[in-house]
Amino acid sequence: MYDVFIIGSGVSGGFIALELSKYNLKVALCEKSLEPCGGSSRANSGIVHAGYDPIPGTLKAKLNVRGSELMPEMAKRLNIDLNICGSYVIAFNDADDQKVYELYKRGITNNVADMTVLSGDAVRKAEPNISDKVTSALYARTTGIISPYKLAITSSELATQNGVDFLRGNEVVAMEDMGGYIKVITNKGSYDTQYVVNAAGVYADKIANMLGDNSFGIIPRKGEYLILDKNESGIVNSVIFQVPSDMGKGILVAPTVDGNVLLGPTSHNITDRDDKSTTKPGIAEAVAGAKRSVPTVNERALITMFAGIRAVPSTGDFIIGQSAANSRLFNAAGIESPGLTSSPAIGEYVVKLMAESGVALEKKKQFFMQRPAEKKVCSMPPEEACKLIESNPSYGKIVCRCEKVTEGEIIDAIHRPAGAVTLDGVKMRVRAGMGRCQGGFCTSRVIEILSRELNVPETEIRKQNEGSELLYRVLRDPEAKQ
Repeated sequence: MYDVFIIGSGVSGGFIALELSKYNLKVALCEKSLEPCGGSSRANSGIVHAGYDPIPGTLKAKLNVRGSELMPEMAKRLNIDLNICGSYVIAFNDADDQKVYELYKRGITNNVADMTVLSGDAVRKAEPNISDKVTSALYARTTGIISPYKLAITSSELATQNGVDFLRGNEVVAMEDMGGYIKVITNKGSYDTQYVVNAAGVYADKIANMLGDNSFGIIPRKGEYLILDKNESGIVNSVIFQVPSDMGKGILVAPTVDGNVLLGPTSHNITDRDDKSTTKPGIAEAVAGAKRSVPTVNERALITMFAGIRAVPSTGDFIIGQSAANSRLFNAAGIESPGLTSSPAIGEYVVKLMAESGVALEKKKQFFMQRPAEKKVCSMPPEEACKLIESNPSYGKIVCRCEKVTEGEIIDAIHRPAGAVTLDGVKMRVRAGMGRCQGGFCTSRVIEILSRELNVPETEIRKQNEGSELLYRVLRDPEAKQ
């Protein structure tokens, strides 16, 4: 019997699990994918928003500002990179100028610090590649960039280190209220729990429906992104937004914490909640939107593209709280932008609501506050790297040439709490396969390492989930005599 069963291991589910892992509770973090962060959080802009965009008085506004405050300390605790690089919301005409000023006033109401409205010339002085058509901009110094999938994975990892059970590959198909507890039925079996936390992203309304909660719906909204090679790094130094519309914050141009340049996303409501395809029209739209802000964007430097689905709530605001339909269900639903920024605050907020509703929370005597740092050999001082390689030669074997990832780092990623079991799991944790060649040279080697470390045949190694095996049969037994 679990005390709390969390459905969904994106950034919201990960931070709720991490917050609950401080207490003497038996907690499960259930994910239908084989890796943490299999849904909306995986394909995300990775922007830590300052908080000027949400409507004052909403949960979005409250949790955005609180999440932005928490993020620097949380990034330190999780040992992941965070770059507070600032952002500009740029205007192109008088109507846009008015929207920029309205965002500034909204930010003041939301208690966002360090904002300034600048002239077009002042923006171009700071960001020389910005369009000469820009008339003004809202500058927010506290905006940052972070890896969205690393944030979700590492929060889940630290929660697991603190005793949370990570249930990978478990898709919830039904739930039954048994009177004194909830029975959660997945494709792999059933689990009993006192409480359910619904952090299921684009499927959160479907999960809520299983316990009779029909109070909200989720509108799936697809966004397509482009990634430019690292040789384009420096085209912008801050996040460049255009004035937002009803469909979102628009197509941005932004650096990433890993040194690439991000363009996108597009924004279109769809019906298929699993449609993560990239399209020729989507690519063209993202490039055209990016070039409106930064005309020198070089689409020929494109190395990959991807798409994600945002969970847009029918209510217009985050849906967080105890369900009126079933007191054993807590929803953390409709977590669209600025959900990534808000996620540490969502963890705090959900646990606070659970305590207020009567869930017994007793602090643990031992709790791991800090996630152990990763060994990144090519970032180490030469003397330190040499000592590490002497003690373990696997750290001296480069597997991914583009990103300079060693075999030792891949092995670590596999054996960490809630560690990698797929090619994409390795990719998201240590970036093997994320460089210019997109895995053209290292894929076969990563498959070999996964097979060896997990003690499964290479034909069972998947790219992402069930059905994505890369190898189908063995042509020759390597142990056979030649």
